Amino acid sequence: MNSKLLRLPFFVVILSFMCSCSIGDNDASESQSPSIVLNYEYSPLELETMALINNYRVSIGLNALEKINHVSYKSEEHDNYMITNNVVNHDDFVARSENIIKVLGAKSVSENIAYNYNSAKGAFDAWLNSEGHKQNIEGNFTHFGISIRENPVNGKKYYTNIFVKI
Repeated sequence: MNSKLLRLPFFVVILSFMCSCSIGDNDASESQSPSIVLNYEYSPLELETMALINNYRVSIGLNALEKINHVSYKSEEHDNYMITNNVVNHDDFVARSENIIKVLGAKSVSENIAYNYNSAKGAFDAWLNSEGHKQNIEGNFTHFGISIRENPVNGKKYYTNIFVKI
């Protein structure tokens, strides 16, 4: 008898939980869906780095990647985070990739970062000499974005390069 009495409140709690999440959560997520960033101004260093990557990809029989301003903007956000926090890492990569997947409909996302290279060629060569970074450069991607920002305090450059398959 006691077990039957406990089942009823449990059922009511579960039923009310299921009903309360359906409409409200959907409405909130739709109104807060991220928007695409359309404008991004590329520096000569960023364009040179992208050209090095594409020239290399084509030289080994892969497709050249198309740049997407939104991806470069997400890269810039990460550069700014690293500069502000004086770190070099992939913190919040999951959030960046989820944003790119949601906004652009991407199927996969990868990221390369570099620090303290004064030239595009220096950062690019370092990526090619690192197995994981090289795999990203040679990966099955269709698009990419890049940001290179300089720390105003010490003059060191931060590179974030995101690869995307759409």
